[in-house]
Amino acid sequence: MKFGVVFPMTEYPIDPGAIKDFAQAAEDLGFNHLLTYDHVLGANPDREGGWSGPYTYKDSFEEPLTLFSYLAGVTRTLEFVTGIIILPQRQTALFAKQAATLDILSNGRLRLGVALGWNEVEYIALNKDFHNRGERFEEQIHVLRELWTKELVTFEGKWHRIPDAGLNPLPIQQPIPLWFGGHADPVLRRVAKMGDGWLPNYRTAEDAAQALSKLKGYLSAEDRKFDDLGLEPRLRYESGNPDEWRKIAEDWEDAGATHMTVITMGQGFETVDEHIGTIEKIAEALEIKQS
Repeated sequence: MKFGVVFPMTEYPIDPGAIKDFAQAAEDLGFNHLLTYDHVLGANPDREGGWSGPYTYKDSFEEPLTLFSYLAGVTRTLEFVTGIIILPQRQTALFAKQAATLDILSNGRLRLGVALGWNEVEYIALNKDFHNRGERFEEQIHVLRELWTKELVTFEGKWHRIPDAGLNPLPIQQPIPLWFGGHADPVLRRVAKMGDGWLPNYRTAEDAAQALSKLKGYLSAEDRKFDDLGLEPRLRYESGNPDEWRKIAEDWEDAGATHMTVITMGQGFETVDEHIGTIEKIAEALEIKQS
């Protein structure tokens, strides 16, 4: 099982040097990847109609592909993972171009977690329909893979039309891996039908047992094997108990997890040293090898 870290963007200094320090520390400690969240806009909780989302306009979010383009030049082996990009609020061909460029700049170190998102305010501001996002998402996945693997694409769908055109340059990875986030039943069906991996929201493998069982059934119906699918849960710092971290990680690996990402957010850490010191402790507890 490969271990990564979540970039704690909502609690971390907005400073290029500090951001570089975190990524390089993760790489030097032996972590396989850096994962970031995605929000384009934050809503005002006092807006007309109210607001109940977990993030507001006061929470900072660097744009993931731009952030990774910077970090690609100051790291060597670290894989870059979006967890997740809110795909249906983006123009598909433009996103394909941006991702292909990043894949080249990082020498093929890009893995894209994608999902539907929950923030209707963002969809409104980006001029995309929140209510048909699931249907559009499936067509987007098909279009992205076409654009990343063919010099010329002719496509006529319900939501996309490409009149014999293509990307140049194409990405190194053809196609770039697409992992799906979320845990609702339609998500599990999409993972089984067309996903390269799954990014579940469950804390422990025991919590996810029923969903994993469903997923295996859906994979079988699609004539796919569970062992061919990537699985990446997240490990929270929480109690700070190394024995608990090890138990959670071991249980997930037994359940088939191929990756696990460590989260330091939500613990009241405010400085670069606190976040880096915490991933050092976790790397030691989980016996992650330094590069």
